[in-house]
Amino acid sequence: MTDLLRQEIATAADIVVVKVGTRVLTTPEGTLDEARIAALAAEINGLMEQGRKVAVVSSGAVGAGMGRIGMRQRPRDLAQLQAVAAMGQSYLVQVYDRTLRSFGRHAAQILLTAEDLNDRTRYLNVRNTILTLFDLGGVPIINENDTVSVEELKTTFGDNDRLAAMVTNLIRAPLLVLLSDVEGLYDGDPRTPGAKLVSTVTHLDESIMGLVRDVKTGLSKGGMASKLAAARMATVSGENVVIASGRQPGTLARILAGEPVGTLVVSQGNTITSRKRWIGFTAQPRGQLVLDDGARRAIEKQGRSLLAIGIVEATGSFKKGDVVSLRDRHGAEFARGLTNYPTDEVARIKGLKTDAIASALGHCPYEEVIHRDNIAVTTSTT
Repeated sequence: MTDLLRQEIATAADIVVVKVGTRVLTTPEGTLDEARIAALAAEINGLMEQGRKVAVVSSGAVGAGMGRIGMRQRPRDLAQLQAVAAMGQSYLVQVYDRTLRSFGRHAAQILLTAEDLNDRTRYLNVRNTILTLFDLGGVPIINENDTVSVEELKTTFGDNDRLAAMVTNLIRAPLLVLLSDVEGLYDGDPRTPGAKLVSTVTHLDESIMGLVRDVKTGLSKGGMASKLAAARMATVSGENVVIASGRQPGTLARILAGEPVGTLVVSQGNTITSRKRWIGFTAQPRGQLVLDDGARRAIEKQGRSLLAIGIVEATGSFKKGDVVSLRDRHGAEFARGLTNYPTDEVARIKGLKTDAIASALGHCPYEEVIHRDNIAVTTSTT
């Protein structure tokens, strides 16, 4: 059975980013499940035969490394984790390549760090590489470069769900599929009898985010919180996301046939430009600007520039051209932008009318602290 909305989304999905979690790709013992990758390769090939381009964000390097050296328990030491990931990454891509070659296709390894996407030039280079790989018929297999991570393999991106959302925005893929070990988002604990799968999410508000929070501890269950956070990044940019089980055969084919599989999180607004995607969801802010209520409304609802008079406080250490986070008086981020002024100058002109900037600084190179063309709203305005 097809769903008209899902059918429309599937038809438009000429580029698909598929994120595959560790629990999908590993055995109960934590080692790499080669049969699972072979099945996934067959599904990827099926999508490509339809004329679609597919990029894969894949976990599983540590599990692959553990299997190679006969390690039974995941290392806790950072250096050992990085070494095991290094051994496993080559094996992981080798398995992808071997299984894809049975269909006449080739895997291409891309290892990223946060700085690769934080720097605008390197960001564009990664984008050009992935798009060229598509032209050559390759399948990008993307992962974080664990061997140079310093966050104990929690990844400098936060997790691979977030990395997948960044890749989706990077190449402007209309559809992100997050394959997990659960069927999708439930209205309660999936382990509790009576919990129902949420088929479609049209607005990622607090009621939806609250479904993955434990009332007593506030901790996420099964990684669903990170998946919804990734879905927010992609859908606010104008794309669609499906969260589904990677353990069920034929999941990708069914999703791209418009069938009601997993949880669909629909686009939360209009598609935004590649540059604003980088500003709003990839480049890391160097500081924060706290704005009054009027400034927030002007930016978020009316698409206005940020003027000095609307700034309440400036924190961090940033220079002209850096990305800064725009927050309301309660500390909630609602946008990011490229500042025209460094920290010390913003501190001197905050709260001032534009015609007073020259007196405060001795010059007034810009009327706006951040021009509207350099602001990306990071919350849904629908």
